Amino acid sequence: MSWTKDQGRSERGYHHGNLKEALLQAALDLISKKGPAGFTFADAARMAGVSPAAPYRHFRDRDELIASIAQRGFEQFEALLTAAWDDGRPDTVTAFERVGKAYLAFARNEPAFYSAMFESGLPPDANPTLMAASERAFAIIRAAAERLAALAPPGMPRPPAMMMALHIWSMSHGVASLFGRGDAARRKLPMSPEELLEAEVLIYLRGLGFPTERRAEAAAAEQKAAGPWGKAK
Repeated sequence: MSWTKDQGRSERGYHHGNLKEALLQAALDLISKKGPAGFTFADAARMAGVSPAAPYRHFRDRDELIASIAQRGFEQFEALLTAAWDDGRPDTVTAFERVGKAYLAFARNEPAFYSAMFESGLPPDANPTLMAASERAFAIIRAAAERLAALAPPGMPRPPAMMMALHIWSMSHGVASLFGRGDAARRKLPMSPEELLEAEVLIYLRGLGFPTERRAEAAAAEQKAAGPWGKAK
């Protein structure tokens, strides 16, 4: 099920047999308006049009309700990043640029999910299902970093893929949180958030010694590393 902040109240009202979905939609709407810390369990019940006791049929408390929203957000996030990465086609650099744009697009188009995922203060390890969903999404970024690390020029020490994944994720998250969500209080930029992220990543990769002057050079290096059978040596 895909939710957006624009769905109307008539779609989130409680219907027999669909209490859990009504509560999740109500909470998502409240997060969009007030942030993940700006409402109570009772507020979610009232928004869904049910009694204050009704949410306890499906959720232990407010944190579990928000964790369920965050989990669904990570599942949608994973699907978006997977489609953008497309197993590194047509080349690693091009595919990675798409992943960065997809990251920013998700933050911009699904701000309530993004807030639940990253700004709710919930410890991920307290909810194994949420933790697994977040790890699957991060695995896409790590896979891209592993491909990028494999493009290290001959004779250059190959940087740890996990380190690269964490650095690039931090850059993506920073741009998304500060500039990529359409927040009213954001600073005006002389470039788009996508252009800012691309410049940051290129500077980072150049600092590690990767050839970033022309995408064609990176693609040629990748093809050379793959060998005649199209697989990495």
